[in-house]
Amino acid sequence: MAGEQLKSVATLLLVLNFCMYATVLGIAGWAMNRAIEHGFVISLGFDLPAHFSPIYFPMGNAATGFFVMFALIAGGVGIGSVISGFNHVRVWNIGSLPAAASSAAIAWALTLLAMGFAWKEIDLQYRNAPLRTMEAFLIILSATQLIYIAAIHGASSRR
Repeated sequence: MAGEQLKSVATLLLVLNFCMYATVLGIAGWAMNRAIEHGFVISLGFDLPAHFSPIYFPMGNAATGFFVMFALIAGGVGIGSVISGFNHVRVWNIGSLPAAASSAAIAWALTLLAMGFAWKEIDLQYRNAPLRTMEAFLIILSATQLIYIAAIHGASSRR
């Protein structure tokens, strides 16, 4: 009985995580596209600026480049972990747990890394509304992904 309750909790968390990871991927993709289109333009005969960074973003602050890149990675791995999680919830046996648990743990670790850069970006202050949204989503995702991992492990110990 408790396993079925945890199955519904895991399903709800998977749907929530999928929506949030997709939103993070959309915002991070927009930020990366904007950085590529509006970054440094170096023509023939010009040298690189003195403080050139290959991770330059025209919006945000000094942490934005790292934050966006790790948010893209965490979002992609998070979507993959959700797909593996849906397969585990569909089958709901001990044989599908290792794939779901390991991909969820990797996605959670990368989400924590992106969340660390989100906190740094919050500390440095200047950023726009989409970046603030992505920061909030990654902070929330770090908690919901951990709860999802606990839910699928809790159900496996009860079987």
